[in-house]
Amino acid sequence: MDATPSTGAHHLALAAQLSEVAFGLFQASALRAVTVHRVADHLAGGPLQPDELARRAGLHGPTLRRLLRLLATRGIFQEDGDGAFGLTPAAELLRTDVPGSAHSGMIWLTEEVFRRSAAGFEDALRTGEAPFDAAYGMPFFDYLHTDAQAQARFDTGMAAMSGPEDEVVAETYAFPATGTVVDVGGGRGGLLRAVLTRNPGLSGVLFDQEQTVAAHLLDVKETAGRWRTDAGSFFEAVTPGGDVYLLKHILHDWNDEDCLRILRAIRAAIAPGGTLLAVDAVLPPGNDPHFAKGLDLIMLACLRGRERTEEEFRALLGEAGFRVSRVIATETFASIIEAVAE
Repeated sequence: MDATPSTGAHHLALAAQLSEVAFGLFQASALRAVTVHRVADHLAGGPLQPDELARRAGLHGPTLRRLLRLLATRGIFQEDGDGAFGLTPAAELLRTDVPGSAHSGMIWLTEEVFRRSAAGFEDALRTGEAPFDAAYGMPFFDYLHTDAQAQARFDTGMAAMSGPEDEVVAETYAFPATGTVVDVGGGRGGLLRAVLTRNPGLSGVLFDQEQTVAAHLLDVKETAGRWRTDAGSFFEAVTPGGDVYLLKHILHDWNDEDCLRILRAIRAAIAPGGTLLAVDAVLPPGNDPHFAKGLDLIMLACLRGRERTEEEFRALLGEAGFRVSRVIATETFASIIEAVAE
């Protein structure tokens, strides 16, 4: 690509491209504001003029119009020829009463902890340290242990964002007809519920921290009598005796050293020939956009983990006693990395 400095109109276009990235902060803040105030719920019946929408939501009309106008440029809400605003397919997901609602997820992703952490990239470029640790004086997950409300928002937000993905993973992978599935770090159990619902011959164990499994989602008629919860730290030991172990969006939270602690705990619990399914993004090469490249910066800002390439996953799992047999793409940004215990 030609990197020669440009002039004239082309120069202005490139400057606009840079400005568009810089405006991302304001787009995220606008998204959070309308999500917190549940604006999408008030548009369920159809488009409304900004003043009427503001009246129903108890908001300031002129300010609401300006935020919606910006979000409409990103395909979130749309303005018609009469100046009324309505829902787009993306904005529909901001409603609190639709299946697969992203409302809680967007609230969580736009929390102050992320904005404050991202502001630390300048120092992180010099130090290599996680900006969250510098901003809050402790690692991310330690912080959650000190704030029950933040922990609850985290659990709810993760469940909201991963719900549709759970169904895709459960549908994509051919699970065995019988046996036990252990979902390690499985949160509230959305993935395990989806797997057990689709595979009536399987039983399951949800393994996570005590306060997380206490809010599980497994008590539904489709899974009755086929599940239990088990609390503990996956750095120390996990439930033994499973035939298939699940790790969904866990490895990307941690550096290689901590990942090896998790993987070795699983390896100690699983018999040779057992299956580990790591559900995570697999970074593609090249410069094309990919959701995981943005997600990687969240890992950089708040945690000590990162997104990985297929080669990096193979090396990491191999060091823990697993052999990657295949990588299965899904309809989501994540892949299913199938590994066998050797």
